[in-house]
Amino acid sequence: MTLADAVAAALGAPVVSMDVVRGGDVAAAYRVTLGDGRVVFAKTHPTAPPGFFTTEASGLRWLRAAGVLPVPEVLAVADEPVPMLVLELIAVGGRPDEAAFGRALAALHDAGASSFGRTDRRTTGSRGLPNEPTSTWAAFYASNRLLPLARLARDGRALLSPSIVALERLAGSLERFDDGAPPARLHGDLWAGNRLVDPSGASWLIDPAAHGGHREFDLAMMRLFGGFAPAAFAAYEEAHPLSPGWADRVELHQIAPLVVHAIKFGGSYVGAAARAIDRYT
Repeated sequence: MTLADAVAAALGAPVVSMDVVRGGDVAAAYRVTLGDGRVVFAKTHPTAPPGFFTTEASGLRWLRAAGVLPVPEVLAVADEPVPMLVLELIAVGGRPDEAAFGRALAALHDAGASSFGRTDRRTTGSRGLPNEPTSTWAAFYASNRLLPLARLARDGRALLSPSIVALERLAGSLERFDDGAPPARLHGDLWAGNRLVDPSGASWLIDPAAHGGHREFDLAMMRLFGGFAPAAFAAYEEAHPLSPGWADRVELHQIAPLVVHAIKFGGSYVGAAARAIDRYT
């Protein structure tokens, strides 16, 4: 069965055309026109890990359920026989209303989560990081992010040994940074490429690594790669002020994505990860 066959069967209409959508680095994506006039977005992955698209779909639905930020509707999803995710197609090309986005992101985080991690325990991200439920942020960040990443970095020789040892040491001392904030409803991979802006200026969230976590994590990701205006952060702070000392913890939350990028790409990410780790050990 082809992707076109699977989409047609799931949506109950024949596929008229499939045009490649560029920009992703994992899945193959298409703009699909159906015989009944609908136009949708579909993506597939020839070697998708188990649960790849159903995990993404559940994350999108969870974010959408908060009702505060636009998230594409999941129209169909399957992990087999043809791994696929079919979403409503979002028109893009507007100038973002950054203040509105900041306020809405604060509301999304305030929608909360039942625990840190995920109740379904599904892994997320390109390196399949665990999301075992925990009761505190310190336990979550240590056991579900820093320690697994230290193992991956050691296995892949992505970081020098002193950095890996320091990362493991940091994982054992995170309680000093834990402000006791309840778990927020996180996108989990909030860089600019995972935000679509429609012609009205509204920001849509896509490609989540959704989980319950510390709200400072999403904000740290936004700062790591840029693409979000100061107005977004100012509006967020006005809607829900951050805890004292948040600025000193930005790089702490950036350690996880920096180590992931050091593992995947090497280069300057190795030094950036090492410097961030050293700051907190």
